[in-house]
Amino acid sequence: MQNKIQIAIVDDDKIFQLITNKTLNTIEQVGQIWQFYNGEEALVYLQDHAAQPDLLPDIILLDINMPVVDGWTFLKDYEPLLPSLSKTISIHMVSSSIDPKDIERANGIPLVQEYIIKPITKDKILDVIRQTVERQSA
Repeated sequence: MQNKIQIAIVDDDKIFQLITNKTLNTIEQVGQIWQFYNGEEALVYLQDHAAQPDLLPDIILLDINMPVVDGWTFLKDYEPLLPSLSKTISIHMVSSSIDPKDIERANGIPLVQEYIIKPITKDKILDVIRQTVERQSA
């Protein structure tokens, strides 16, 4: 693979952040990893770097329930940013919620590639990376 995949984790759970970061660091295809603890931090970062594709993630792992700006609000506020972003970003909702309403709601949002129930495994991350690379190559 020529370019490494850049990933942003948007989740207020410090344990999930730690475990996911450690897992991502074991995957050769992964380059830069950003960690945000709420949706507002991630949105500000994306706005500030919208014109710099090298400073934007290829994948966002987005939690639903977070303080300040939750995953649903993030998606609503992210949509108007799309025209200014210099890179297509693949968003994967990652949550411990098994509520069918959350799953159905996430799957009904075109911006969300898929809904992943925590914990996320290394194999699942590799699958997400593979899907993202295939979309980028298409």
